Amino acid sequence: MQSADPQTHVRGKDAVVRVPDARIALSTASVYPESTATAFELAARLGYDGVEVMVGADPLSQDVDALRRLSDYHQLPIVSIHAPTLLITQRVWGTDPWGKLDRSAEAAKELGASVVVVHPPFRWQRDYARDFVAGVAKRQKETGISFAVENMFPWKAAGQGLQAYLPGWDPRDFDYAEVTLDLSHTATAGVDAYDMAYDLGDRLTHIHLADGSGSNKDEHLVPGRGNQRCAEVLELLARRGFTGSIVLEINTRRAASRSEREADLVEALAFARLSFAAPVVPSYAVTADGTIEAVGPGVTS
Repeated sequence: MQSADPQTHVRGKDAVVRVPDARIALSTASVYPESTATAFELAARLGYDGVEVMVGADPLSQDVDALRRLSDYHQLPIVSIHAPTLLITQRVWGTDPWGKLDRSAEAAKELGASVVVVHPPFRWQRDYARDFVAGVAKRQKETGISFAVENMFPWKAAGQGLQAYLPGWDPRDFDYAEVTLDLSHTATAGVDAYDMAYDLGDRLTHIHLADGSGSNKDEHLVPGRGNQRCAEVLELLARRGFTGSIVLEINTRRAASRSEREADLVEALAFARLSFAAPVVPSYAVTADGTIEAVGPGVTS
């Protein structure tokens, strides 16, 4: 989802930055162990542009009518639905993986969300994995909902990598029309997030913004606290005119208090807003008298 005409802002005498029209949203997973309702309340109060609903054990996350009421009450759009395809949600919305995706797309349509975030199949879901790429493409075409397949990572046991996902954890290797880039997962995989974002090009339409240190654990740190090139990825997206959603999906479960959790959410949002901008280098022209002048947006005389 690219914008041909991103917003242009003039800052200083000649400086110009472009900030595309993308929403910065909060994943409901970011407030765990607090509730889905808490995520909406905090997102609205702290200045987020929307919410991604992680469908999980919280009954409210599974209730379309209740989610609509929360969205209306807080005047906050639901930008995406994260399908219940995690290990801990194997029985949420049934056990049939295709049924989970279909129900997620129905929820997205009813709630005005444009994206369903999908994890690739686990290695033991061989029948599901066999037709996964084609099945995702078929559902996207039939529903008009974007099925953005998320990058994952190898599991490690006794120091050895384990192929936990089929057809694979790296979406660059498969013909997905749309992809979600998760920067905590790139850290766990030992992959450069900027390189993956660059390689995916226009197929990258959804972001899970977080950070990681390269640990075997999927850390979901506040961006800026790990080793991923979070700011550079956001600047790359701004240069492209990205207009998808940038969703903060961070882990605050160790927060000792509500105020500590809020501080992490505020810091994450501030990082995203400050980093999602790209400088515009003015072009130059030679005038009739031979002098060189800067021309283009934001250039002042």
